[in-house]
Amino acid sequence: MIGDLSQESVCVRYESAFVPPHDEDKLGVALATLGHPPLNALRHRPENGTCGWYIWGGDFSQDPEFFQSLHVRHIVDYAPNLVPFLALAPGSRVLLAPGQLEVWHDPSLLTV
Repeated sequence: MIGDLSQESVCVRYESAFVPPHDEDKLGVALATLGHPPLNALRHRPENGTCGWYIWGGDFSQDPEFFQSLHVRHIVDYAPNLVPFLALAPGSRVLLAPGQLEVWHDPSLLTV
C-alpha cells in the first residue's frame, strides 16, 4: 500500500505543503504502543526543537508518560511505514492499519 513513496510524492498526493523535519528535531513517540494497530500520527506546529509529530499505536492516552522524545532520524527504526508521511505540513493526521491508509488535514491541530 505504501511501497517506496517519497515524502515529496506523498505531499503532492495529499495536496500538502512540503515541510520536512530535520533529522535532529524531536518528535513524541509512544514506543510501547507501536505494535498495536492502528498506527496514528498527528502534526502540530514545530517549536523549540520539535517537528510537531506525535506517533502512537492503538488507543491514545492522556498519561504524561505516554510519549517519549526521539530524534526524527531514529523513527525509521520504530515506525518505518510513517517515514514517507513526515514531510506533511502541520495540521496533518495519518492513520495506518492493515489494508487501511487515511491522511487528512485537521485544523484544530494548529490552534494553541
